[in-house]
Amino acid sequence: MSAAAWERSLEVRTADETHALAAGLGAQLEAGDLLVLTGELGAGKTTFTQGLGEGLGVRAGIISPTFVLVRIHPNLPGGPRPGGPDLVHVDAYRLGSASEIDDIDLENTLDSAVTVVEWGRGRVEHLSESRLEVDLVRSLGAVPHAAVPAPQTAHAPETAGDMAAAGDPGVLDFDTDDDDEPRTIVIRGFGPRWVDAPALPAPHTPEGT
Repeated sequence: MSAAAWERSLEVRTADETHALAAGLGAQLEAGDLLVLTGELGAGKTTFTQGLGEGLGVRAGIISPTFVLVRIHPNLPGGPRPGGPDLVHVDAYRLGSASEIDDIDLENTLDSAVTVVEWGRGRVEHLSESRLEVDLVRSLGAVPHAAVPAPQTAHAPETAGDMAAAGDPGVLDFDTDDDDEPRTIVIRGFGPRWVDAPALPAPHTPEGT
């Protein structure tokens, strides 16, 4: 696997700062871009994706697609980027391999949309020669990503109650981003599309520092 062309680490203190950082990135994304989001329960993946959607100018109402696997948020003709790409939001937690990713036919929209895949590491790299990897790490009470159980595809629970009872960390990621908790957001660029790092909003600097 190729090494990242660059890596940036940014500290954010609140959900608003996470959202604003992602919106600045989203304003620079183009059709065909692929983003892979990694972060434990409450890390801010949904908040980050909502910010991307704002920067892209797509329809509001972004939530985690845990049960439907894929949600498409169309570009708004009256938004800040009319004619820009749609946002395809994928939750790959319950998909155990790259072949299962292929079964949901992301290739049909990959070139015309921006594709964001939660839990996509090790599953979607074959879709594009370029990608952004975004790791969201909670500073307080974080569970290291490596400690999160691997997805189980056999005999997978079918309901929210079943998944919660099974201890599935993916089920609760709809609206459980801890709003005002410090986080580190690490962004890595891979492939020719991302030879240069994008310009991102500067993280908030507390007064007196």
